[in-house]
Amino acid sequence: MAASMSTADSVNILQFMKLVGQLKRVPRTGWVYRGVTQPESVSDHMYRMAILAMTVTDPTVNKDRCMKLALVHDMAECIVGDIAPMDNEYESQSSPEARLVKQFDLLEMILQAHEYEELEETPGRLQEFFDSTEGRFHHPDVVQLVDCLKEERRGHMTSSAARATPSGISPDPVTDSAEAAPPPPPPQPPTHTS
Repeated sequence: MAASMSTADSVNILQFMKLVGQLKRVPRTGWVYRGVTQPESVSDHMYRMAILAMTVTDPTVNKDRCMKLALVHDMAECIVGDIAPMDNEYESQSSPEARLVKQFDLLEMILQAHEYEELEETPGRLQEFFDSTEGRFHHPDVVQLVDCLKEERRGHMTSSAARATPSGISPDPVTDSAEAAPPPPPPQPPTHTS
């Protein structure tokens, strides 16, 4: 028979879960400051990071440890708001897992930025988030994901630019298109009948 929790332990766990639950209602401030409509919560961010950690294929890092770090790296925010993480291992980057999870943190941020640009149909608007990560990805798996994301984003930005004229107004499909109707044929000379 499994040992049961004491009443005090149960009360403490419930109080902790209520604190953690606050993360579902704390929006990520970077998105709020940039005027993103319906910004993700801290909880949303940590969840996707944990899913990213599940994809680890590198046998030199502990996947379970990465998932746990991803889930708790911003947990202090439920007490003090969306500020720098306070977890010692993550903060000090003292393990391979912490360094990999930090790269997942940055990858998740630019993936989210790209998704907001797509949702709001504003390609390139959140470029500063991409700029802030330059040179910060080193793990081969993360580098490959970042390269794939950047390629997808370039494609969206290029196709968006191609659809817009220099004034930023989409071309009129009838008057501005190469497929507009051809001009009428020149008049034919009159025929004379005798």
